Amino acid sequence: MSSINSVGGNLPVQNISTPAISKAAAPAPTAPARAADRVELSGVSHLLSSLKTNDVRADKVASIKAQIEAGTYETDDKLDAAADKMLDDVLET
Repeated sequence: MSSINSVGGNLPVQNISTPAISKAAAPAPTAPARAADRVELSGVSHLLSSLKTNDVRADKVASIKAQIEAGTYETDDKLDAAADKMLDDVLET
């Protein structure tokens, strides 16, 4: 047969009292003092931080300017106009 006792055969729960520890008697743990963080930057780093990088890509700008001057630069407006013209041509026939 099973060695597990039935629910009715268990003993009632007993409260176990522990001695209360006074908060005054036990000092609160303190964190060790930390030194403040410190960073030193060199003169070169100051110079580099003052330089601004140019976000404009000169090669890309020159390429687009050349395409615009040649009339070969395709914009959304140009593509829309070409698509509309093609659609008009198809619908007329």
